[in-house]
Amino acid sequence: MQSDDFFKHIENQFLTNLPFVAYRKPKDTIAKALLQSTEDLYSTRVFNESGFVFSPFDDSKQTILIPLDSSKSVTCELGTLPFNDLPQHNIDSNQNEKEVHINLVKKGIKSIETGHLQKVVLSRCEAIPFAENQFISVFKQLLHNYPNAFVYCWFHPKVGLWHGATPETLISVSGNRFKTMALAGTQSYKNSIEVTWRTKEREEQQFVSDYIKDRLKSSVDSFTISEPKTVRAGNLLHLQSNISGILNTELHTILKQLHPTPAVCGLPVKEAKAFILENELYNREFYTGFLGELNLKETTSRNTNRRNVENNAYNSVKTVSHLYVNLRCMQIKNSQALIYVGGGITKDSNPEQEWEETVFKSETIKTYIV
Repeated sequence: MQSDDFFKHIENQFLTNLPFVAYRKPKDTIAKALLQSTEDLYSTRVFNESGFVFSPFDDSKQTILIPLDSSKSVTCELGTLPFNDLPQHNIDSNQNEKEVHINLVKKGIKSIETGHLQKVVLSRCEAIPFAENQFISVFKQLLHNYPNAFVYCWFHPKVGLWHGATPETLISVSGNRFKTMALAGTQSYKNSIEVTWRTKEREEQQFVSDYIKDRLKSSVDSFTISEPKTVRAGNLLHLQSNISGILNTELHTILKQLHPTPAVCGLPVKEAKAFILENELYNREFYTGFLGELNLKETTSRNTNRRNVENNAYNSVKTVSHLYVNLRCMQIKNSQALIYVGGGITKDSNPEQEWEETVFKSETIKTYIV
C-alpha cells in the first residue's frame, strides 16, 4: 500500500470513531496498522489472544486489546528514514509546575534516606494546546525523526488518543526465545555518544539489570546480559544492557514478573508503586504501561532461492510478541496534548537536575507540536 493511502485509512478510522493502532517497530521501514471493525472495547488478562495490547501502569487495571480477528490489517513501506538532528531548546516552563515537581522529588529522596525505598520513579504531566487534526502530522514527524524507537498512534473512542516514540523494549518473544533490556539513566545528546555517566545513573541502571535477572531466573533456562552501553533515543542518551534467554513458562507469567519494572516504578517495586499512587497526585493511565504486538504469526524461510518452491516446505512459523514500555508519550484530550515525563530518583538525586531531565524528555514530542 502507498503511504498516502495508509495514512488516509488511519484518518478515516478516526473520523468514523473506530479503534485503531498504527505503528512502526525500531529500525524498521514498514508501518503497520490494525483497524478495528467495531467500537467494542476488548480487554485481556491472560494474554493468549492475538492482536495489539495497550496496558496501563497500574497492573490492577484492565489491558486493552485490539483483536486481530476483529480488525483489518494494512501495511506500507516507508522507505529509509533519515535521522534529523533535533533543535536544542532552552528550559522554559511553568514555575509552579517546577516547584511542585521539585517538592515531589525531595519527598522521594527523603523516603529513600529513611530506608523505605532504594529508588522511585517520579513523573509529571505537562499540558499544551493541541488540535485533534494535527494527529496524523505529529505521527509522521515521530516516524521520520525516531527510526530507533517504537513509534505509534493509538485510538479508541472509549479510551482516548495516544502518541508515542519509546526507546524501551519490555520483552520480545519468538517461539520460546526472549529478548529484553535494562534501560535507565538519562542525559541530553550533544553531538556525541561518548559521554561520562555519573554514579547515580550507573547505579540506577544496575538496579534495573539486577531486578530483571532476579525476577526471571525461575522462568528461563538460560540467561545472558551484556555490559551497559550508551544508546541514543532522539535528543537523549541512556544506559542500556541487552538481556536474552529461553523461556520455560507462559507469556502472562513473565509479564506479571516484569511489569512494572524498576525503570518506571522503583525498588522495592511494591513500595515504590504505592508511593507513586499516593504522591504523584495525577493518574498516569497508560504512561509507563506497555503496548505492542501480541501472539502474531511470523514465517521464516530457510530457502534463499525463491524459485525453488519445494524448499519452501522448510519454512517455519513462530508465534511472536513485541512489547514496549510506554515512554515519551502523550495523550490528546480536551484540545490539549498531555505530555508525560519522569525520571528515576535515588539517594544521589539532585531535585533541580531531575526537573531539568523531565524538561529535556518532554521535548521528544513537544518539538513536533506546532
